[in-house]
Amino acid sequence: MSSLLFAPLTLRGVTLRNRIGVSPMCQYSASDGFADEWHFVHLGSRAVGGAGLILVEATAVEDIGRISPKDLGLWKGAHIDSLARIARFISRQGATPGVQLAHAGRKASTAPPWEGGGAVAPNAGGWRPVGPGPEPFDAKSPAPEPLDADGIARVVRAFADATVRARTAGFRVVEIHAAHGYLLHEFLSPLTNHREDRYGGTFEGRSRFLREVVQAVRQQWPDELPLLVRLSCTDWTEGGWTVEDSITLARLLAKEGVDLIDCSSGGAVPGVKIPTGPGYQTRFAERIRREAEIPTGAVGLIRSAMQAEHILRTEQADMVFLARELLRDPYWPLRAARSLGADVAWPPQYERARN
Repeated sequence: MSSLLFAPLTLRGVTLRNRIGVSPMCQYSASDGFADEWHFVHLGSRAVGGAGLILVEATAVEDIGRISPKDLGLWKGAHIDSLARIARFISRQGATPGVQLAHAGRKASTAPPWEGGGAVAPNAGGWRPVGPGPEPFDAKSPAPEPLDADGIARVVRAFADATVRARTAGFRVVEIHAAHGYLLHEFLSPLTNHREDRYGGTFEGRSRFLREVVQAVRQQWPDELPLLVRLSCTDWTEGGWTVEDSITLARLLAKEGVDLIDCSSGGAVPGVKIPTGPGYQTRFAERIRREAEIPTGAVGLIRSAMQAEHILRTEQADMVFLARELLRDPYWPLRAARSLGADVAWPPQYERARN
């Protein structure tokens, strides 16, 4: 029986060589938003290693939208060239280059994890973050500046402008980051959005910002290229965003031209106990795929080739995204192909190690 994990997946006019995606993973290694040699090697090695889709980490659409001062960015044209070099290399290895466009919202201006991850003050190179309201993420975080209607419109334009730059850089897939407690998720979740204007209150109001971003991005992104959205499919706590909300939203996003939902979870508020374990989020991908009738990607503690194959064969998702497993082993796809009996091409430079 042929492997589904190594079957091509077509989204609009783009065909991925297999159904393995490199999940966007922040490297906290940029300077003023610019990609450097670290990003080239990090992303390029995963393309050499056989993944089908390589998603560049959360890439900020404006400078105050970075999680940390060390995040990548696409808020100015000068960022294009260093990312274009990476996209070209990925394409030459037979993989598809993509980029996740993001805004960190109230979780912005923090130090890299290995520097403690705490808030970075303006006098130390940080800035005041923005959010749906004035509530900070936690007791150690600064109070964000609430976005007014003009500020929301500015961020929508920033996503659209970054999309144009992404296309110029040669990316073939764009993913909008609306998960993990960052700005778009902050507007979605009733735990973090207490607004009383047209961007708050009801499901329609809380989802308006994301829907406007999707519309603006889709207008700038060529019709033949796919658009993905990463959602936190549940907040894992009472009174928060639910998988039912995600299903309803996914139906709306499909009508707006979104081609796949990347199904993650959590991150809106601190202190939530998440029942992690192998494949703990695949249930969300399965329900959204079935009930919203849109392709989905599963992510979260997917480690073995047989586990990934099982997710696809049981129709829980259309592709899988791997994160930590691909940090441990950039060549996981090549090893997975061998264990599943799939015949995939190796880079000719590495062919001598195939057997």
